[in-house]
Amino acid sequence: MKKILAPLAIALMASVSSSLAADCGTQVTTIAKGKLTVAAYDYPPFTAVSSDGKISGIDPSIVEKASKENCLEVVPLVMDPAATIQAVIAGKADVAIGSWNRTEKRSQVLGISAPIYLDPMGIFSKDGVDTIDAIVGKNVGTVQGYLWVPELQKLLGGKLKLYPTAVALAQDLEAGRIDVGVDAYNYGVYVQKTSGGYKGIMIKLAKSDDRVQASITPPQAGILYTKGNESLGKALDSSIQKQHEAIVKDLEKVGFDTKVGDVGEPRLTK
Repeated sequence: MKKILAPLAIALMASVSSSLAADCGTQVTTIAKGKLTVAAYDYPPFTAVSSDGKISGIDPSIVEKASKENCLEVVPLVMDPAATIQAVIAGKADVAIGSWNRTEKRSQVLGISAPIYLDPMGIFSKDGVDTIDAIVGKNVGTVQGYLWVPELQKLLGGKLKLYPTAVALAQDLEAGRIDVGVDAYNYGVYVQKTSGGYKGIMIKLAKSDDRVQASITPPQAGILYTKGNESLGKALDSSIQKQHEAIVKDLEKVGFDTKVGDVGEPRLTK
């Protein structure tokens, strides 16, 4: 009897193993077999880090679902923002998350997933303006380093004031020392909703204007991964495509306009 059951048991186990393998996506190569090491930093609502090192938010939800589809266990690696990218380049992490823009410069040293949402330009004001025409001639502030800065400098000249941080910009805007602020829409909406920032300020998505390219084609965010890891890149892209509706719903839950989820065709920002 035992001799009969043994082959049957082996066959059954092989069948179950084969079935489990079939349920996974394509075989994905990662640093640690069966695990996806995720470099993350605290940047809610995209990535939130708890005191015990666990991660949650829009980006972790995306990689968690992609990992389950490919039978991988997520292993968080919490660190400073700049260190997350270096961790992937150095081979210490498989992916980096936290609303990283898809740029040409990053694509030279990293793989970048399909776009997951937009990082659009926002117009912050007390009267709710949302066009470039409406800010011309007014005292406008923006934060250094954004893609729209050179074009706004050309358009507004001495009427544009540059700030080192979003906090400094918000303080002058609330105090009336400037009329309008131009900053990241996602950041502003979340701060206003969760911590009461930007009191008395309306935050609007900037309407398209040929004079400011970022208002027409805002940067797309993606998940950064190890350069050359095609199996991981394909797995992420496939999962992101399937998750699109769920991602849009998550964006809505945190108060973003649904247009933030309207990514369009993949593109890289210069």
